[in-house]
Amino acid sequence: QVELVESGGGLVQAGGSLRLSCVASGSIFGIGTMGWYRQAPGKQRDLVASISNIGSTNYADSAKGRFTISRDNAKNMVYLEMNSLKSEDTAAYYCHAEVRRLEGYRQYWGQGTQVTVSS
Repeated sequence: QVELVESGGGLVQAGGSLRLSCVASGSIFGIGTMGWYRQAPGKQRDLVASISNIGSTNYADSAKGRFTISRDNAKNMVYLEMNSLKSEDTAAYYCHAEVRRLEGYRQYWGQGTQVTVSS
């Protein structure tokens, strides 16, 4: 069994910052790409940023220049530093990971952490 647990969400004023963290635990032989997605009410879940196991990053246009994704492979953790937050960043943020199990790679999601940006 593998579990992803996010933390760090909350309420912040526009222009403020938040740092999200996600830790993967369980029967893990390795982790490939990790990422953050977000979903606002009534909208689809979209990629915010992703990072490969060797540190290559990919950002949604809305996140470029404001958000930074990083990871600690030794701790099975991924982070999302969010600066200059806007009201449109309000959403539930979900951690995602491609985890190598004994039987091969499988995708896992966290339960989500709410980010609310007040204007």
